[in-house]
Amino acid sequence: MRKSVLIWGAAAVATLGMAGFGGWMISLPSGTRAANAPLVPQAEADAMLASLRPTKRERPLVAVIGINDATETTDYLVPTGILRRADVADVMMLATRPGPVQLYPALKVEPDATITEFDANHPDGADYVIVPAMSRDDDPAALAWLRSQAEKGAKIIGICAGAKVVGASGLLDGRRATTHWYYLSEMLGRSPTIEYVADRRMVSDGSVVTTTGITASMPMMLTLIEAIAGRGKAEAAARDLGLERWGARHASAAFKLTRPFATTVLANQVAFWNRDELGIRVEPRMDEVSLALVADAWSRTYRSSVTIFSTSADVVETRSGIRVMPDQVRANWPEGRRASTFPDRKPADALDQALEAIAGRYGHPTTNVVAMQLEYPR
Repeated sequence: MRKSVLIWGAAAVATLGMAGFGGWMISLPSGTRAANAPLVPQAEADAMLASLRPTKRERPLVAVIGINDATETTDYLVPTGILRRADVADVMMLATRPGPVQLYPALKVEPDATITEFDANHPDGADYVIVPAMSRDDDPAALAWLRSQAEKGAKIIGICAGAKVVGASGLLDGRRATTHWYYLSEMLGRSPTIEYVADRRMVSDGSVVTTTGITASMPMMLTLIEAIAGRGKAEAAARDLGLERWGARHASAAFKLTRPFATTVLANQVAFWNRDELGIRVEPRMDEVSLALVADAWSRTYRSSVTIFSTSADVVETRSGIRVMPDQVRANWPEGRRASTFPDRKPADALDQALEAIAGRYGHPTTNVVAMQLEYPR
C-alpha cells in the first residue's frame, strides 16, 4: 500500500486516541501563538551566499539523491524543477540502486542514474548534493555516498527532514543546523553536538546547509541560484515561481504540535470510511513544481490520497525533463474527484489554490494541518 499521508506515524496518533489520549491531548498547547519572523541581518544573508558559491566548476553539477522505496515528493522534485528551469547548473536525479524512485506521499519517477553510475561518470564528485527527506535515515549506501561526496568537496544541502539523513552521516556533528519542526527533537537526540538555530528557514555552516520543512525547498533553491548566477537570475526564477520574496526569515514558534492539529488529525484518521481517492492527470510538459506541491498537499489531509493517471502506461516527461510513471492507465477520472494542478497559475499560486480547495472540501482545520506539515508560512 502507498505510504501513509503523514511523514510521521498516523498510527501512533490513533493509538493514543484509544489509550489515554484525552490527558495527552489536554496537555498540548491550544494553538500556536502569533509569531513575528525576526529580520535576518544582511551580513548573515551575505555569508549564506558566500558559503554556497561554486568552487569546482564554472557550470556546477548538482546531484539530488533519493532512496528507491520512499523519498519525499516535494523535496526530490521541486529542487530539480527549479534549478533546471533556471538553467544555472546541470542537475541529476539519483537513486541508490537501479529502478524507479517511489516518492511519498505521492508520485513515482525514473531517476537519471544510480549513485554508482554517477560516480563512474563524475569521479571528482558533484558541486552540490541535495538531500531530501527519506523514509529512513540509515540507508548505508546513501550515507556512505554522502560522506564520499563531502570528501570530494561537494556542498551538502539537507532539505526538510533530509537534515536527519545528513546528521546520520556525521556531516552535521558540531555544526549549526535546522530541520522540519516535527523532527527537531529526534535529530538533536541522535546528534547531540548539533547546534539548533531557531527562526531561520535555512542555516549554513561551512559546506553544509539545512532547511526547515518541505516548502523551504523553494527559497533554498532561489538562494542557491543567486549564489551561482547572481541576484537578477534568482529574481527571474522567483517570478517564474510566483514568489515576491524569499530568504532565511522564519517564525519557528508558529510551527508545533498543538491540540487543534492533533484533534483534526485524529478525527480525520478515525473516519476511515470517508476517504477520497483523487486523480491527477499527468501530461507532457506539465509544470513539475506545481505537480509536486499539489500532490503533496492533497496527500496530507488524512482524508484523501492521490493517484497519478495517464491515457497510457508510458512515462510522461514534464517541463524540466522529470519522467513521471503513472499509477493507473485511464482516460479520465470521476467528476468531483480530480485534483487540479492549476496549469494557468504559477507554482506558489497553485499551492495556495490547492490549500483553498482543501478548505472547501474538508474545512479550514484540515487545511491548517496540511500547511503545518508543509511548514508553509501563510
